[in-house]
Amino acid sequence: MSPSRISTRIRRIKPSPSSAAADRFAELRREGRDIINLAIGEPDFDTPAHIRQAGCEAIERGETRYTPVAGTLALREAIAAKLQRENGLAYSPREIIVTCGAKHALFNALSVTVEEGHEVIVPAPFWVSYPDIVLACDGTPVIVACREEDDFRLTPEALEAAITPATRWLVFNSPTNPTGTTYTGAQLRALADVLLRHPQVMVLTDDIYEHIRFDDVPPRHLLAIEPALRDRTLVVNGVSKTYAMTGWRIGYAAGPADIIAALDMLQSQSTSGVSSVSQAAAVVALNAEPTFLPEWVATYRKRRDTALRMLNAIPGIRARAPGGAFYLYPHCGGLIGKRTPEGKTLATDNDVVIHLLEAGGVMVLAGTAYGMSPYFRMSTATSVEQIEEGCRRIARAVARLS
Repeated sequence: MSPSRISTRIRRIKPSPSSAAADRFAELRREGRDIINLAIGEPDFDTPAHIRQAGCEAIERGETRYTPVAGTLALREAIAAKLQRENGLAYSPREIIVTCGAKHALFNALSVTVEEGHEVIVPAPFWVSYPDIVLACDGTPVIVACREEDDFRLTPEALEAAITPATRWLVFNSPTNPTGTTYTGAQLRALADVLLRHPQVMVLTDDIYEHIRFDDVPPRHLLAIEPALRDRTLVVNGVSKTYAMTGWRIGYAAGPADIIAALDMLQSQSTSGVSSVSQAAAVVALNAEPTFLPEWVATYRKRRDTALRMLNAIPGIRARAPGGAFYLYPHCGGLIGKRTPEGKTLATDNDVVIHLLEAGGVMVLAGTAYGMSPYFRMSTATSVEQIEEGCRRIARAVARLS
């Protein structure tokens, strides 16, 4: 198709590297390749049985028709109760909208608030979709590098330096994808103090990994630290990671009534309401005690520790212990400049990732996609056995370099 037929806002973005990795993995498997997939950020647990059963029961009750665009009242009430119970945040159902996953909420939020000339601050390393969503909405992503020596955290000094009169949003993700970075109450307080000095800046909190933390400390929300930010903060979350419900496609946003109303209007002319069956299952997920979660988090912690031990034993690679989520973001700068047996010099982290795939049969994602090099993202959302074999393969591939 001629590029002239595609809009400028679409031509300026690129496909999601995560989705591309999933497609590439499927292609290699079809070719008969033995590949360890450490690239996909998706829990490998099954959706808990009581949630699956709730979806089946909704079907048998005939709950298979359109729902209100913003979501069923039962689900919005469950979300409101969850936000109050777990985060100390008070929202009414009319201040909440249900979306087709958290990404849908993020995209629509920027669609209804960002115009040409607006800037959106995106701390790096970032989830791969943030900058491209900003570009698709005619905004300008302002990438703020978060240093490894600061555990990849956004510092108040870096935030202050990035804010201009054109700043529209700060995108704030914790625990983060790809680094697993978490924030203490004091660190959130310092960021809130900066934001209070700049009332034009709205805050979009992506809380999708909030329950996958390894410090055994209940998560603190930025709004619970500083309630004065409420009228310019949009809280985005979903059930995908906490409840292993990625395919159910349930996200949500809670925030000021005018933004929620605009999201409702946009959604009414695009996707309409979310699957009725998924919503019924999400009600049960949010209202029931997540008794499975401590065991899941302990499993994620064991996987993290296994990967850390094995990766840090490989010359040229170093990895920091993430505070949450299910990723590692190892530095691979020690491999840059080395040569493969075929005579190719590894010049970038993308070259490193290609070498690990071709020579080791391990799929990871290059740090370039996440805004900071030379690193790669490794998912630990798979079995310890797969992680151990993947790390052994990485070690063998690295040993072949000269």
